[in-house]
Amino acid sequence: MLLGVTGGIAAYKVCVLVRLLTGVGASVQVVMTAAATHFVGPDTFAALTGRPAYTDLFQEPGSVLHVRLAREADVAVVAPTTANVLAKLALGFADDLLTATLSAADCPLVIAPAMHTAMYESPATQENLRVLAERGVRIAGPALGLLAAGDEGVGRMIEPEEILAEVEAAVGRGRDLGGRRILVTAGPTWEPIDPVRFVGNRSTGKMGFALASEAAARGADVILVLGPGTGRPPGGASVVAVTTAEEMRDAVLERLEGADALVMAAAVADFRPEAPAAHKLKKDEGVPQIRLARTPDILEEVSARKRGTVVVGFAAETGDLEAAGRRKLDSKDLDLIVVNEVGREGTGFGSDTNRAMVLSRGKEQEPLREWTKRELARAVLDRVADLLQ
Repeated sequence: MLLGVTGGIAAYKVCVLVRLLTGVGASVQVVMTAAATHFVGPDTFAALTGRPAYTDLFQEPGSVLHVRLAREADVAVVAPTTANVLAKLALGFADDLLTATLSAADCPLVIAPAMHTAMYESPATQENLRVLAERGVRIAGPALGLLAAGDEGVGRMIEPEEILAEVEAAVGRGRDLGGRRILVTAGPTWEPIDPVRFVGNRSTGKMGFALASEAAARGADVILVLGPGTGRPPGGASVVAVTTAEEMRDAVLERLEGADALVMAAAVADFRPEAPAAHKLKKDEGVPQIRLARTPDILEEVSARKRGTVVVGFAAETGDLEAAGRRKLDSKDLDLIVVNEVGREGTGFGSDTNRAMVLSRGKEQEPLREWTKRELARAVLDRVADLLQ
C-alpha cells in the first residue's frame, strides 16, 4: 500500500499508523512531501517499513518513479492531509512525487484531513472535500480536539487506529453503494413558540454527517435533509435545509420514492407549540400558557409508503435498550434500528462517540459498546449494503 505523509504536526502519529499497518500484514511504501520532512525524517519511516521513504520525483534516475509506485499500490492513504495537498488532489495538481503518484494511481484512496479549524471550515476546503468525496475518496475525519496553535476545534487528525479501520474498509468494500440513492436526516428540529423562541433539543447533526460522509465515500448519491443549528455539513451530499418537523416530514416523503435507503438519524421533536405567537412574547405580558401538540411521526408515515426502501431508525434510550429498540423496530416496520444509550457523559448529542447497539430483524445485532460516530456509520451502512444486494 502507498502511505503519503504531508507537512502537518500530526505526521508524528503516522509512525504509529505504520506499525498498525505492518501489524496486519500490509507492505507499506511511504512517500513524503518536502514539508513533511520537517516533522519526521525519511529514515524513521524507512526503519519502520524496511523500504526507502521517497521524497522526490527524481529520486531514482532512469525510472519513472511515480508511475511505478502508482502501479504497485492496491490502496493509498494520505495522513495527515493538509489543506494545501487536499486542494492539489481536488484540482488534479501533480507537481511533486506524492501528487503525481496519486494522479496516476487507480486504487481506493483514504485521506485524513488535519488543519486548523478556520482552514477546515473555509468554503474552498469544504468544496475540495465535496469534490473528492464525489470521486469516491474516503474522507476520514477530522476530529474535534486540541490543535497545534493551542486552539481547540474541528481539524485534529483522527487516531491511527481509526485510520487503519478506514483503510481496511476501503480495501474490503470499496464502492459497494455505487449507483444507490441514500436519504439521510440529521440534526434537530425547532418548533416555534414565537418568532425568536422555539422548542428543540441538543442534536448537532454529527451522526447524520458521519452517515452522509460514509455513504458518499462508498459511491452513493446522498441527499441530506438537515435540521437547523448544526455545523457545516460534509462534502459529497446534496443538502435540503429544513427547520420544523413538518418541513422534515415533507422533505423526506417527497424524496422517499427514489431512495434505495432512508437513514433517519435526525432528532425530530415529538411536540410543538399548538399555536405559535405571531409576535415576540413579552415578559410584562405574564407567563405564557403554551399548549403542545404532537409533531408528525415521520417513520410511521414512511412505513406506510415505502416500496422496497431499506429504512433505518434511531432511538435514544436510558432503560432496557434492546427491549425498547425491538419494540420500535417492529412498530415502525424498520429494517434496522440504532439504539443509543443517553444520559451519560461522552456519548450522544454533541460528542464524537456513541454508546449504542444496532438491531435488525431476528436475533442479529451489534452488541452495546462505544463507537466513534464514523465507526457506527460504517456498521450501519455495511448492513444497508447487504440488504440492498
